[in-house]
Amino acid sequence: MLQTHRLKGKLSGTWACSVEYDCRIIFSFVENEDETEDDILLIDIGSHDEVY
Repeated sequence: MLQTHRLKGKLSGTWACSVEYDCRIIFSFVENEDETEDDILLIDIGSHDEVY
């Protein structure tokens, strides 16, 4: 399970998920005018300490 969750504070408006114990992906949803669904913009990938 990816454990996706919304972030707060300086990263408010973005989301995070855990891939493994110490691997995080920070991302946001971006509106795609050509599609009915949003795109995902990857912002950062790394350990907890690297991305937060």
